[in-house]
Amino acid sequence: MSEQPAFFVYTEYSTIHFIANRIMPSINIAVIDDDEITLELIVTILKSDLDVNVVSFSNSTLAREFLLKQTSDSLDMVISDMVMPGFDGLALLRDVRAAGLMFPFLFMTAYESRQTKLLAKQLGAVAYLVKPIIRKKLVNLVKQTISSH
Repeated sequence: MSEQPAFFVYTEYSTIHFIANRIMPSINIAVIDDDEITLELIVTILKSDLDVNVVSFSNSTLAREFLLKQTSDSLDMVISDMVMPGFDGLALLRDVRAAGLMFPFLFMTAYESRQTKLLAKQLGAVAYLVKPIIRKKLVNLVKQTISSH
């Protein structure tokens, strides 16, 4: 049997694959970014520095479908880009909150805007990171968020 990759990009098959292979550790994080290089980097950091389960999406429409099928017990955190084709990060957060799901959202963006940052906070985002992402800051924010929720 071949060894599992350190991460995978979500496909319809991946939902079953992800759920079937969720063994310890018990922290589950979804990462969403249309830039596949950034996506791979964030996933690698999370898995190596924090030893968490990660499901990743380069397609925000598929990410939205996945998020809306979760429960507050099945997913511990979402890390999402703000600007993406399909659904932007704020739209994802709005839809998740409208469905009654309260897992924490951490946003990353290359396009910092005071208005967007304020709106993200009003909708309940726990943090707003500006790219390029600093590894130590990301790891510390995830640790802090997971321990407080």
